[in-house]
Amino acid sequence: MTRVQLITLAITGVLIAGGAGFLAGRQSRPAGPVPTQAEESRKVLYWYDPMVPGQHFTEPGRSPYMDMQLVPKYADEAGAGETPGVRIDAAKTQNLGVRLAKAVRGELPSALSTTGVIEFNERDLAVVQAKASGFVQRTYGHAPGDVVRAGAPLADLLVPEWAGAQGEYLAVRRTGDEALIRAARQRLQLLGMPPSLIANVDLSGRVRNVTTVTTPVGGAIKSLGVRTGMTVAAGQTLAELNGVSRVWLNAAVPEAMAGQVRLGQAATATLTAFPGEAFNGRVTAILPEAQAESRTLTVRIEMPNPAGRLRPGMFATVQFAGAPAPALLVPSEAVIRTGRRTLVMLGAPDGQFRPAEVRTGREAGGKTEILAGLSEGEQVVASGQFLIDSEANLSGVEARPVTTGSAPDATPTLVEGMGRIEEVKGDWITLSHGPIPALQWPAMTMQFRLADPTLARGFKTGDRVTFAFAQERAGPTVRRLQKAPVQ
Repeated sequence: MTRVQLITLAITGVLIAGGAGFLAGRQSRPAGPVPTQAEESRKVLYWYDPMVPGQHFTEPGRSPYMDMQLVPKYADEAGAGETPGVRIDAAKTQNLGVRLAKAVRGELPSALSTTGVIEFNERDLAVVQAKASGFVQRTYGHAPGDVVRAGAPLADLLVPEWAGAQGEYLAVRRTGDEALIRAARQRLQLLGMPPSLIANVDLSGRVRNVTTVTTPVGGAIKSLGVRTGMTVAAGQTLAELNGVSRVWLNAAVPEAMAGQVRLGQAATATLTAFPGEAFNGRVTAILPEAQAESRTLTVRIEMPNPAGRLRPGMFATVQFAGAPAPALLVPSEAVIRTGRRTLVMLGAPDGQFRPAEVRTGREAGGKTEILAGLSEGEQVVASGQFLIDSEANLSGVEARPVTTGSAPDATPTLVEGMGRIEEVKGDWITLSHGPIPALQWPAMTMQFRLADPTLARGFKTGDRVTFAFAQERAGPTVRRLQKAPVQ
């Protein structure tokens, strides 16, 4: 063999030997971490990806999310008989500023607070009309918006028709025939002459065919349709006046809270124009139609306005009076609203924390009513709960179901909303909805689960709809879906 052939054969032998060694090493290396004997004897609850702790797997292997080895979760990691949760030592708890509060029975004021606008009292409206055809000789300089007293002059009218009737009356009066005099006087009244003008003709014995039109009540001039030199017809409207001694306060009450308002209920209003001063009134009407966009009802409150300081268009904050009602209460700052569910963070003296799902009711005075999910005496985290909740999410801690510690409701409470369909996919629907006052949600676009996929049959993207949903463990679930009425 030549020298070149010998070198080629040697290099080939080295490569074959190296490849065989690499394959032997690869076959002998374990696929994952080799469990110790102590680990093999412990019970594994599930496997999970440390980067996605909420997703559990029944078998070991590699994570489909981060392509890393799944980690076992052992049954004894939480300790025998311990409640699942996260443990934080006392020093870290103090550094986080964690503060605990008990769920206690108390009285939640049923006072409802909302906003409203001052309006004219439409029951105190007067219309001034011409009682006969004539000509406007003079006006008195008033304009719409002026506030005038009762009996204020508006215009002087020349009525030619009255001149002949008054002349006949004076001629008949000179005859002394009482029957004819009464008939002639009655004719003057039927022609629309005011009693004051007839009395003036009687006293002076002269024809008075010019009359001054005055305001029957005091108030603000809403419209004025009389000008010097114009011709008016009998029955023509010359002016409209609205009294200001009593005004209406139209308050916008969220539909979900309308049941707390009743006729005759006392209400107190405060206005930025008069800081520190309260104005009292009573509910006189609850209008029958709700506002489709804001889902609010208009509640009419009548209020005295003797000095005329309450002016239509002013903005007011309204407080409705009500008797306190017993309830299970926690601080409002302890409640975590995620949009899909409502949580509180339970706290134990030994530093153990666990989220618990709750169902909330009314809110007032910094306290929130708990309808389900908590028992009296349980402690909740009132400060620093968001950091602990984040740690619980990273550790894959499951929230305690809402039915624990309280009796479950047979029928979920439905919340009304209105919005626009953005997408329908399977048993999910995406809606751009307006504000939902019952849950203190602002307007947003979010995904809802459909209780029945057939609810969305016949609907398409862009349709405006009204919907009702329940706050369930799986998230907000639409149970009723209808097309919104055309505005």
